[in-house]
Amino acid sequence: MTKPKHHAPLPTKDQVLEFIRESPGKVGKREIARAFNIGSQDRVWLRGILKELADDGAIERGHKRQYHKPGALPDVVVVEVVAIDAEGGLIARPVSGVGEGEGAEPPTVLLLDRKSQAMGRGDRALVRVRPLRDGVYDGKLIKRLASAPAQVLGVFEAGAEGGRLVPTNKREKYEYLVPRDGTLGAEPGEIVLAEVMPGRRLGLRLVRIVERLGRAGEAKSVSLIAIHENGIPVDFPADALEQARAAGPAPMGKREDLRAIPLVTIDGEDARDFDDAVYAEPDDSPDNPRGFKLLVAIADVAHYVRPGDALDNAAFERGNSVYFPDRVVPMLPEELSNGWCSLRPNEDRPVLAVRMRIDRQGNKLDHAFTRGMMRSAARLTYTQVQNAVDGMTDDTTGPLLKPVIEPLYGAYRALIEARHHRGTLDLDLPERRILVDDAGQVTGVVTRPRYDSHKLIEEFMILANVCAAEELEKHGVPCMYRVHDEPAPERLEALREFLESMNISLVKGVVKPHHFNRILEQVRGTPNEILVNEVVLRSQAQAVYSPENLGHFGLALRRYAHFTSPIRRYSDLIVHRGLIHALALGPDGLSETEAERMVPIGEHISMTERRAATAEREAVDRFAAAWLASKVGATFSGRIKSVTRFGLFVELDESGADGLVPISTLPEDYYIHDEIQHALVGRRSRRTFTLGDAVAVMLMEANPLTGGMIFQLLDKNGKAPGRPGGGDRSVGRERRSKVAKETRRVKTAGPAARGKGGSSSTKSGKVGRKNRP
Repeated sequence: MTKPKHHAPLPTKDQVLEFIRESPGKVGKREIARAFNIGSQDRVWLRGILKELADDGAIERGHKRQYHKPGALPDVVVVEVVAIDAEGGLIARPVSGVGEGEGAEPPTVLLLDRKSQAMGRGDRALVRVRPLRDGVYDGKLIKRLASAPAQVLGVFEAGAEGGRLVPTNKREKYEYLVPRDGTLGAEPGEIVLAEVMPGRRLGLRLVRIVERLGRAGEAKSVSLIAIHENGIPVDFPADALEQARAAGPAPMGKREDLRAIPLVTIDGEDARDFDDAVYAEPDDSPDNPRGFKLLVAIADVAHYVRPGDALDNAAFERGNSVYFPDRVVPMLPEELSNGWCSLRPNEDRPVLAVRMRIDRQGNKLDHAFTRGMMRSAARLTYTQVQNAVDGMTDDTTGPLLKPVIEPLYGAYRALIEARHHRGTLDLDLPERRILVDDAGQVTGVVTRPRYDSHKLIEEFMILANVCAAEELEKHGVPCMYRVHDEPAPERLEALREFLESMNISLVKGVVKPHHFNRILEQVRGTPNEILVNEVVLRSQAQAVYSPENLGHFGLALRRYAHFTSPIRRYSDLIVHRGLIHALALGPDGLSETEAERMVPIGEHISMTERRAATAEREAVDRFAAAWLASKVGATFSGRIKSVTRFGLFVELDESGADGLVPISTLPEDYYIHDEIQHALVGRRSRRTFTLGDAVAVMLMEANPLTGGMIFQLLDKNGKAPGRPGGGDRSVGRERRSKVAKETRRVKTAGPAARGKGGSSSTKSGKVGRKNRP
């Protein structure tokens, strides 16, 4: 079109397009005119330019005549909640394909504002969005909409009108009504999956049962609830199962023969998939005195799972295996996860392996990858190996002690020295373990032991993961990094304020892991040790997967990628394919399609990891509540795990189980929540309950259905201290009604309220899962 007369040069169409595309959000004609100093007399010309760009498909017109690059979301969009993350936030997707380009992943909208928290999976809403990063938006609720048929999991109770459904989700406040023609023959006490229907009756939303899952209280019901609530895929597609059943032994081909090397696997007693094996020996090179040669061999899953095939699609959907105390929901079918991809003793297995040399201080000198065939010399457990080193060998470890186990520990001691030298964040918090018998019934809740044998495997895996990231970077091949960013400035400032109240200073400016370690060392052995450890943990960022390398803050590493567990993590499979492509080790390497989609792949597997963590934690909470349900009225010692505006979460010393002390049951006073000090402070008495305080409690209620537990605080004489006081809610006259009221409230509190929202990648808190970094 013809440009009008103008005193200053007008921008070209390309310049206008570049401005719109580089703007973080939407822009209108006013912003464009201001940026290019376009006067009112030229607005018609600008309107024509924008129309041409829109007609060409270069930009899209959004809400209130604003423009944005194609694929971006408009300011206001209808979304549907698809998941609940580990911190209790809602993850939503736009409906009707809004914002999706051809072949692209749909944008993610995070609903973190308070108004959204009453919503659940399947609910729809009109929200205002603003971009956070590529494909991820922050959403603010404008209006809830009538939802598409959503599903709810609960326990069926019979009634005259048909029945009631009591939700298993802590976030669900109300029961549902099941009409007579919608029960599907369910019996009272059964766990059922129901579909929400339009309309209400007796003030309750209507549902019809679509699946019966077993009786509440049965051993298998706990895991089933967590699986269904979090939308974890259970059944493999028929074509994926067929492909797995057709798998067989890998041919030797051009693989390196590693079968004479006594590689061993070291895992937990309950592990069934063995995807990594280790070996070490002294380095005989004269230029490396007292150094070691290491070999880490990893199951060659890429040989069996090819890009775009049925198994690959199923593995990508799952993202990772999910581990419960009584079962595993695997990423791959059992024929592979426990069969051809599992490094079982005395059986030939294909592997992708890395040789490494370290000096006596644990510094890596060099490494080399190979595709080989191995034969495991033994399947060892952490306990077995630790006992052997401590002088208690058995028939398996005795012959292996001198030639295999002792060199492994020698290399481990060198790696630990390197770890300390680089200043890795040293947060090693206890982890609960649920003990179940062969029938799946809970027999106990204990704190999982932490041996040097655990740390040995972790250090070997960390070094192998570093080598994988370095190798891909060296060859210019896309890498799926395991990213652990620096703590956010606002979290650091909150931590700094908290520490200053204890006369502990945190450096200003750039903060490194060793700065945190100095603080942890200062409080070691003091009454504030647990408190400071917890607060430091909560200041850390959450680890994610990304093709953009931001480094690994917690491990103090410049580059890091997960390589060592491809049976149970899709991220590792992607890294394996990248190495195969980079080193020309076969035709089954990273595909062009995968290389172009690394960003959405990283976002997806980060989401599935959070989904798995949430499901695992919820299952452990329910198992623990089931175990303690018979102990109502018993007293326990514990520590305050989290402080909220509605009470204290206390973690029991013996089992690690936790529950709520409602604020209304605290000693007589009105309590104020001090967020900086992580404390509840009595307004009149100034009595303070602080994170980390040792307390004695009585178990008042344990609900295996939701995993919630209610405690009563006891004084030093073992009695309830005084008349219950107030706080952020009114005081009832009867304790049981008051406890029930608080129980209903805590059911709606997300995991973040319980001090479980933060994530440090240095903490391995997966129940039943291998301790792998």
